[in-house]
Amino acid sequence: MADPQNPPSSELQAYLDSFDQLMADLGHALADQDWDALVRLNEQVKPTIEPLMASLEAGKADPELVRTRLEELRQFMDAAGEGATRAKAEAEQALKGVNRNRSAAKAYHNVSTTQPK
Repeated sequence: MADPQNPPSSELQAYLDSFDQLMADLGHALADQDWDALVRLNEQVKPTIEPLMASLEAGKADPELVRTRLEELRQFMDAAGEGATRAKAEAEQALKGVNRNRSAAKAYHNVSTTQPK
């Protein structure tokens, strides 16, 4: 837990704020099932975490602050994976429905255009 007697430096606080904003943006994108935004935001994860990890390694960051955020990221990744799996299953079902409708329309067309001999 953060020590109120020794608050994070402004640089570290900027890293923490950047991480928190990224997590909020990721959460909104996941809630909206905006997969394109999730892909773009995912590209920002590593560059956002690297300065936090460097601060931790240099002894400039409270390990609990970093651990809490990394745990939050892990939980998000689990939720995003589950969301992606559900979205994939829904898309597969929709595609099967489209294929069934296309086959039915084709069969109807074949039957309706066949002229008696």
